[in-house]
Amino acid sequence: MKGGLNGLKGKEISLISIVLMSATILIWTWEKTPGLTSFLPPQTQLQLSSDVDVGGGGSPLAKTESTSEQGELQLTQTFSAESSSGRSIDESHIISTTLTEQIHSKVSNEKTEAKEVLEAGNNHNAQTLSSQENISEERHQEEGKEASNEANIITDLVASNQSPQRSYSDDRKNNEDWNNGTERKACNYAKGKWVPDNNRPLYSGFECKQWLSSMWACRLTQRTDFAYENLRWQPRDCQMEEFEGSKFLRRMQNKTLAFVGDSLGRQQFQSLMCMITGGKETADVEDVGNEYGLVLTEGAARPNGWAYRFPSTHTTILYYWSATLCDIEPIDANNPNTDHAMHLDRPPAFLRQFIHKFDVLVLNTGHHWNRGKLKGNRWVMHVGGVPNTDKKIAVIWGAKNLTIHSVVSWVNSQLPKYPGLKAFFRTISPRHFFGGEWNTGGSCNNTTPMSIGKEILDEESTDQNAAHAVKGTGVKLLDITAISQLRDEGHISRFSITAKPGMQDCLHWCLPGVPDTWNEILFAQI
Repeated sequence: MKGGLNGLKGKEISLISIVLMSATILIWTWEKTPGLTSFLPPQTQLQLSSDVDVGGGGSPLAKTESTSEQGELQLTQTFSAESSSGRSIDESHIISTTLTEQIHSKVSNEKTEAKEVLEAGNNHNAQTLSSQENISEERHQEEGKEASNEANIITDLVASNQSPQRSYSDDRKNNEDWNNGTERKACNYAKGKWVPDNNRPLYSGFECKQWLSSMWACRLTQRTDFAYENLRWQPRDCQMEEFEGSKFLRRMQNKTLAFVGDSLGRQQFQSLMCMITGGKETADVEDVGNEYGLVLTEGAARPNGWAYRFPSTHTTILYYWSATLCDIEPIDANNPNTDHAMHLDRPPAFLRQFIHKFDVLVLNTGHHWNRGKLKGNRWVMHVGGVPNTDKKIAVIWGAKNLTIHSVVSWVNSQLPKYPGLKAFFRTISPRHFFGGEWNTGGSCNNTTPMSIGKEILDEESTDQNAAHAVKGTGVKLLDITAISQLRDEGHISRFSITAKPGMQDCLHWCLPGVPDTWNEILFAQI
């Protein structure tokens, strides 16, 4: 047929053109008019890339922010899952707004993008973001399941009129509150009692030879009673999170935990290494002591500490020996018999040098504050860079108190520089010498713990000096004094392989044992 496109006449073509133009104008007007678009059904389905790089290099601060970004993106994915599962935009808006209000860490590019998407959802004009290319179908399905699980939790909470805030895991909520310097009503892990638990110990005292010093492995001594291994600390008002080595490593991915303190700090360090590995021999751990100057020097019996890294998660655990938590330096570096300046108001040089690399810091001191140690080590108290002349400070407990307050104050001053850093001061570990001191016939031969039937109910720590030092700061108290006081049967006692005959070790603990609980509480708080 002639006279038109594909046989159509001119009039017919004109009519079709007019209809198409009118339809285009109508659709454009519909989309641009808010009053009209409100009649449209919900069609928001948000997708965000979750492929956040938290395993790269850079500073600990960058790594911490990256981990926080991943957490926020997971929450945004939860909002996405709810929208795609049939929720109305209004209901998803309520949930997303509540979740967003819980996130207070620094905003990165990806955070800004997520917030823009949420705000767009609030205006009913959310745009669809494409998922990052090359994500495998298997990974996509796994992430979808995780998002769906969080969505189900939030759905239940909304249905029961509970706050979505409670859907956060304890560790995520702790991180948010901590990094913002706010206090929240949390479990007081120092209140509670010891209870029998057949699932204890968490590792074998026979097997953990890779990390555990033989002098503290009571299974390798002539001791025959090991009931002390089968007690678990139960907080009064809450359940303490069960420790799992794999969970700990995931939580500390790309992070460094540093213990700085005396031999009780070293026990806690060795305990944690055994707990993470389950006491099993493993070659998949790197010695990274060189990165921190923790090497065996000529003439030294042992290095000033140890540092190990788990390559699977790039988690580093280290210990540095600082018995008094103050800086100690030779007065005359050229004289091997010189006295040493004990700077009570100055943190250890190691701490000043490496604090920027730490994500979790645990400090402790206590039992080296006595005249015998000062005299034997030729330590001379200094304040303000000069020998101390204040008689009140010269008293041992006055010097110790000054040092604790000084180091806590200094660490607190560093927290704004490193907002990802969580710092703890661990309270003093109690001694249980009965009938004398360590060198005057004191003993701790009890095999039945005094903890039976007893419960710690005090709200305040029994280590008042430490508690007072951290009050009002961003440094948290790792309060283990009262709970350990009930465990007099857990010491090495007369089974020490290093003490002289007639002497007992009622200061250090058998491992596995009480220090494992210190790490369980630490794990719950980080």
